[in-house]
Amino acid sequence: MTLVRSLGILGTTLGVSLAMGCSAPPSASWWKGNLHTHSLWSDGDDFPEMVVAWYRDGGYHFLALSDHNVLAEGERWIDADRTGHEVLARYRARFDPGWADVRGAGDSLEIRLKTLEEFRPLFEEPGRFLLLRGEEITDRFETTPLHLNATNLVAVIAPQGGTSVLDVLQNNVDAVLAQRRETGVAMFPHVNHPNYGWAVTAEDLIALDGEQFFEVYNGHPLVNNRGDATHPDTDRLWDIVLAERLVRRAPVMYGIAVDDAHHYHGDGRRQANPGRGWIVVRAEVLTPSAIVTAMEAGDFYASTGVVLDDVLVENGRISLTIAAERDVTYRTQFIGTRRGYDAPMQPALTDSTAPLRFRYGDDIGAVLSEVEGTRPTYTFRGDELYVRAKVVSSRPKANPIVPGEVEVAWTQPVVVGGS
Repeated sequence: MTLVRSLGILGTTLGVSLAMGCSAPPSASWWKGNLHTHSLWSDGDDFPEMVVAWYRDGGYHFLALSDHNVLAEGERWIDADRTGHEVLARYRARFDPGWADVRGAGDSLEIRLKTLEEFRPLFEEPGRFLLLRGEEITDRFETTPLHLNATNLVAVIAPQGGTSVLDVLQNNVDAVLAQRRETGVAMFPHVNHPNYGWAVTAEDLIALDGEQFFEVYNGHPLVNNRGDATHPDTDRLWDIVLAERLVRRAPVMYGIAVDDAHHYHGDGRRQANPGRGWIVVRAEVLTPSAIVTAMEAGDFYASTGVVLDDVLVENGRISLTIAAERDVTYRTQFIGTRRGYDAPMQPALTDSTAPLRFRYGDDIGAVLSEVEGTRPTYTFRGDELYVRAKVVSSRPKANPIVPGEVEVAWTQPVVVGGS
């Protein structure tokens, strides 16, 4: 048995060196970041500087503000009534006198939103904190909402539209990739909250060309991560997409966790608060190109609270080292699909409005092994298409969006080849 490629483990050391048991460079570090959050530039409820300060002060290393169909550039004034005077007072108190640009008075008071280039020097620090330019390209097909994030953009991308859900997604992915080719800047798209409005099916993601990422966890209360009776949860969706893409010799898709924050004043299950989901990327330096390169190699994990000290693939196995917390237990599920799984079947539908296109067998995304403790290991049998790990802790998640939610981490899939 050989490993064809490890996705999510060794960053720039992937490939032939993996079969020789090499690990990540000793100088590589883990960088915590969020790629999906909002400010007053669109439908967030706080100033971009206050949003950035929340993440930087909370121990994040990088952040992409991803407001809807806009970049934080150009001149924009908003009514003070939109923020509330307490929010404005906190904003003015946080920064030097004269930082806030205001005009008018009373009911006519307006505030100018600062641009990314204006506030970036307040926060960025080499090796400590990085801001990425982002946009949530917000489109639709008929009444179906279709959202796609673009990270490290140079210029804003208008929604591209299309003749179907897949066509809209593909057109927007293509626009991001075209900008990358034209500018030479490393950037990438990712599909947002596929279960929001039950908008994106497994079949759409299977067929999507040039896309490597989707949100396996989104902290907005309206996104339906857990699915329902007729829609798979996002973990199940991921496995269907992985299996079907790999048997078609298409690239895998990586899973991202985000908070999709809009609300920074008051916590609760009805609020889209910050800090619910994030990614941790392994790279040698904290720069946009290094973060993008590592993510495209799959050298990152997604989390809602669980911290991993190491993820390693060598000598025919995958091993995790979990950062243990006192009085917390950990259960790691090694999830995968073996070659020769039952092919999906088109159901006989009595209700033509039912959303299910195909039925997928339980051997897709099966739990291949379940291990307790902080040093779980899985040895590849050789007939797996891929294996990924999901670490489930006993610790309840702070500020959950659903009752009973606990802290989790997801590694990226390891693609396995046969001898």
